Amino acid sequence: MSIPFPTLTDHFAPLAHRYDVLFCDVWGVVHNGIAPFPETIDALQRFRAGGGHVVLLTNAPRDGDVVVDFLDGLKVPRDTYDAVVTSGDVARAEIEARRDQPVLHIGPERDFSMFDGLELRFTTVEEAQYAVCSGLFDDETETPEDYRALATAMKARDLFMVCANPDRVVERGDRLVYCAGAVADLYESLGGAVMFTGKPYRPIYERALACAERLRGAAVPHGRILAVGDSVRTDLKGAVAFGVDCLFVTAGIHAEELGGRETVDHGALAAIFTEAGVLPAAVTRRLAW
Repeated sequence: MSIPFPTLTDHFAPLAHRYDVLFCDVWGVVHNGIAPFPETIDALQRFRAGGGHVVLLTNAPRDGDVVVDFLDGLKVPRDTYDAVVTSGDVARAEIEARRDQPVLHIGPERDFSMFDGLELRFTTVEEAQYAVCSGLFDDETETPEDYRALATAMKARDLFMVCANPDRVVERGDRLVYCAGAVADLYESLGGAVMFTGKPYRPIYERALACAERLRGAAVPHGRILAVGDSVRTDLKGAVAFGVDCLFVTAGIHAEELGGRETVDHGALAAIFTEAGVLPAAVTRRLAW
C-alpha cells in the first residue's frame, strides 16, 4: 500500500518561517565533494539572516573542525552555517572510552584527525580488541567485497566495530563512492556487532540538538527543527525517528533512480518512500530559496 505523497516545492522560502533550526546534510546538499551548490548557499544564508540557525549534520568520520577546513577549501562561506556536528565527533567519544584498548583502524589516513590526542595503540586484526571503520582504504578503486576476508577474520575473533560513518555511498562529483557504512553492513551480515555513530542513529541528533540550544540560548522544540537531506536511509529515517520534519532533496545520491538531477520521476519517488515506510514533510530538487 502506498503512503500519501508529500508536498513538492522548488523553493524553501514558503516553508522557512515554520522553523528555527535546520539540521542540514552536507555531501549531496551543500556540495558534491568537488564544488558547492550556489542556490543552497544562498538559501542557508537567507535563513540565517532571518534569525534561523543552521547546524550542518554530517556523517563525515572526522572532527567538525576538519569539515570546516574542507568547506573553506570548497569556498563555502562561513556565514552559510553556525556549527558542524559530525559522526566522527560521536565516534571519538566512544573511542576515548576505550582508549586503553588496542584498536584496528579501517580507513584512509585523512580520517586520522578523529584520533588526535588519544594516544591509541593501532594494531592488526590478530591483536586488536575492537575496530574502528571510517571508510575504505582506497574508495576510488575498492568495493566492500574487498573487505570480506578482513571482516571474516574480525568475526572469528568477535571484534566489536565502531562505524564512524553510516553512509553506504556518497557523491563525488557525478559519481558515487563507497563509505564506511557499506563495510559495516558487510560485517553485520557476517554476524559482527557494530555501533553506528551517525545518522540515522539518535546520538548524533542529540548532539546536534544540544548544539542548537546553545546557539539559541533556549530549548528548541522538535517541531521547530527541519532536517534537510538527500538519503532515505540516513537523513529521512533519522529525522523521522528523532521526531523532526525532513525536507528531502532529490538531486543527491538517489538522483539516478529518481529520474535524474534535473527532473523527478514521481512514481519512483512515491515507491522509494513507500518501501522505506517513512515520509518527508516536503520534497525539493535542490535546497533553493
